[in-house]
Amino acid sequence: MRRDEMLERLTDDSWRGDEPFDLLVVGGGATGVGIAVDAAARGYRTALVEQSDFGKGTSSRSTKLVHGGVRYLQQGNVPLVMEALKERGILRHNAPHLVTDLKFVVPNYAWWEAPFYGIGMKVYDALAGRYGFGASRNLSREETIERLPTIETEGLRGGVEYHDGQFDDARLLVDLAQTAAEQGAVVVNYAQVVGLLRGGDGFLRGAVVRDAESGREHEVLSRLVINATGAFSDGLRQMDDEAAPAMIRPSQGVHLVLPKRFLPGDAAVMVPHTDDGRVLFAIPWLDRVVVGTTDTPLESVDLEPRAHRDEVDFLVAHAARYLADDPTIGDVCSVFAGIRPLVGGVGDHAETAKISREHSLVVSQSGLLTVAGGKWTTYRKMAEDAVDNAALLAELPSRDCSTKQLNVHGFHRHSERFGELASYGSDAPAVQTLQRSGEGLGEPLDPALPITPAHVLWAAREEMARTVDDVLARRTRCLLLDAAAAARVAEPVARLLAEELQRDEAWARGEVDAFRELAAGYLPEERAGEVKAPAAGASDAG
Repeated sequence: MRRDEMLERLTDDSWRGDEPFDLLVVGGGATGVGIAVDAAARGYRTALVEQSDFGKGTSSRSTKLVHGGVRYLQQGNVPLVMEALKERGILRHNAPHLVTDLKFVVPNYAWWEAPFYGIGMKVYDALAGRYGFGASRNLSREETIERLPTIETEGLRGGVEYHDGQFDDARLLVDLAQTAAEQGAVVVNYAQVVGLLRGGDGFLRGAVVRDAESGREHEVLSRLVINATGAFSDGLRQMDDEAAPAMIRPSQGVHLVLPKRFLPGDAAVMVPHTDDGRVLFAIPWLDRVVVGTTDTPLESVDLEPRAHRDEVDFLVAHAARYLADDPTIGDVCSVFAGIRPLVGGVGDHAETAKISREHSLVVSQSGLLTVAGGKWTTYRKMAEDAVDNAALLAELPSRDCSTKQLNVHGFHRHSERFGELASYGSDAPAVQTLQRSGEGLGEPLDPALPITPAHVLWAAREEMARTVDDVLARRTRCLLLDAAAAARVAEPVARLLAEELQRDEAWARGEVDAFRELAAGYLPEERAGEVKAPAAGASDAG
């Protein structure tokens, strides 16, 4: 998957016989890429453009769970839970190299919690049916401590164990983009829609797309435009119609990343009710612990949302209630924030935590199809609904959806045998070969991070990575695992990218400065200054 080839296919009509695309998808997150996979698999001529990198926004900033949603069950939204549990099972089958079973324990400190949550989890099991990951069960106090050796034991009575799914969101998104390309779709990152094209009848006939790297603008013709820009949906809707009312109620969710010692086992902690009424998770992930999340309404959206200090303090305080070794601000390896594109509209005064996570489809008078809301777990079903409707609107031949049985790029049933390269699935042997192909290509760039020069080269050659941020935040997860360490390796990563992408030294210096500034926002404010300049004694090897 090479960007130069994709850009040429996007802007040169000759390869399609001068026919327009059937569908032009705007937005390279889970929803947009899922739509591109589905549409291309049905044989529709499909293009997708993303203003930044694939998953730059919400889709790389989740809680790393593929789940039905225990909280939605508490709210009584059984249809959403059932749909999500079914999609969880389908995704595990189609992408076993990225979706795994994870045991969760709900610690019980009050007498009523064991029967209450125990029954709730049995209902959760029943709703999953044949898509279940494992049966829930009640645990004794001793069994709970065995599963969670660092759990707070004062007042602990026992626990309830249940199963859900875990995944690497950004890696899945990259693999889905490659799946779309393999099905025939054109997918281009760093390609922003700056205008919409209309026919004489007033209906949209495509978009003006600006290539961020060259600055050139191109007219891309299509029978239908699909707005899958998530939190930015209202912007594109109002580009189409200035009077379009806002439909997105953005909400911010923040996560902390802590060292593995705070939760050394292989089970996660789920706290059903925090002070703000949300569910709290502490989850083992990539040799770290992810703690989240918050639910903070926002007035505006940004590609790089920043955690507020009260959100960080909230998560640290709640983690300390349930972990015997109380974490402090100084223990935080990284802080990341994502924006939920909840569908509510300006007149909806419900708390964002209570707004439904179901998706919505809206068609404007000009034919713009907007897909908004939903959650990562149900991306495939959202895409299926969107393409069904898009085919009707664009008067395309009716074709059945095939994504229930479509393996995601990298599909491998036993990828754990590849160790740290497990998330690459069937690509892992090729990455290993690259690591052995030259001196130092398989050596870690930093002892605190699972990244080698070969990872960087692979990301640039095969996964359309264009910047240091692309490599360290999404193709690898270094920025989320340890922001300070990621800043240390920015320089060697920039040099490797500059050589691979034929960029000059000034470009590399600019990338290093930009990434260090970015990384500063992934640390608590009192530590931000340490990543804006090279750390003393940091290595530039690579």
